[in-house]
Amino acid sequence: MALGACRTAALGAHKVACTECGQVQIAYNSCRNRNCPNCQARQRQQWVQARAGELLPVPYFHLVFTLPDALNSLCLHYPKVMYRLLFEASWYTVRKLGKDPRWVGAQLGMVAILHTWGSNLSLHPHLHCMVPAGGLDGDGQWKHSKSKGKYLFNREVMGTVFRARYAKLLRKAINAGQIPQTEVPAGLFRRLFAKPWVPYAERPFKKARQVVNYIGRYSHSIAVGNHRIKNVEGGKVTFSYKNYRKKGKKEDMQLSQWEFLRRFAMHIVPHRFVRIRHYGILSNRSKGEALLAARLALGAEAPPVAEPPGAAFNPLLPRHYCSCCGSTTTHLLLEVLPPVRAGPLAEAPGELCKAAL
Repeated sequence: MALGACRTAALGAHKVACTECGQVQIAYNSCRNRNCPNCQARQRQQWVQARAGELLPVPYFHLVFTLPDALNSLCLHYPKVMYRLLFEASWYTVRKLGKDPRWVGAQLGMVAILHTWGSNLSLHPHLHCMVPAGGLDGDGQWKHSKSKGKYLFNREVMGTVFRARYAKLLRKAINAGQIPQTEVPAGLFRRLFAKPWVPYAERPFKKARQVVNYIGRYSHSIAVGNHRIKNVEGGKVTFSYKNYRKKGKKEDMQLSQWEFLRRFAMHIVPHRFVRIRHYGILSNRSKGEALLAARLALGAEAPPVAEPPGAAFNPLLPRHYCSCCGSTTTHLLLEVLPPVRAGPLAEAPGELCKAAL
């Protein structure tokens, strides 16, 4: 189990010396698993820096597209199909409304990040999306949104288009055999259309960099971070969460170790599934030319982006925290320690839970 072995002797280590005080210490290697709470800080920082270099001098919106709980059973058993349809339906909604002259009348762009959890680790599939307030028309000219940056689309209209598109794609997936008809709950589509789907749309930030920093918090996050784990004892796991029924009040929840692991496992995305996707003028295929054309149309230059700390990483001089002097400067590599082979993480379920955390 990669998460249980992270930063332990099972993955090897390297002995380093602090260049400030000479303290020698052992730094254990990380597992680099995208579901691990210990291994995402550098990736998140690099991702935020890359998106900051693509910013345009226009407002950016934060949209959230959420699937109703009527689809939870299918999401549990067929996550790759259901989450792919979520991406497709969300981008279809933004692209279709963006091309409508009533709203923008141009090709928009979108960066979408998949989250599948609620604060209490329940199944809650949704996309966090970053969308610029405008796009490029057929002549390569920039067209601003009609709302003058106050809002992008009408939320009810967004919800209607999103729901209809997702239902259509889901029917196609079922008819194509990607989801067995016998697994589809009775009356599913009737329940999907019984209530409106209203995406969340946040007012744009005053500065574009703010929305990148904000959405960057979602880019490489996992279902529960180490800072939320309060206690693991006696076969119970206690963690903090936000109770949105009480206006986001922070509370503690205690679960059995197996229930905690079950909930955590629900949010491990399928192997090789891409959970961060780029579309339109922000897609990896076309953003080079599209962003250049947009900046020319807006009369703007590419924003200066500071090199992230540790970007020029030297494997012979890695950065580590010194337990002696508290320095985080470069440390001199003295020796590489090979992985230590071991048996199971632990025989007791409680120890397995601790290792997984």
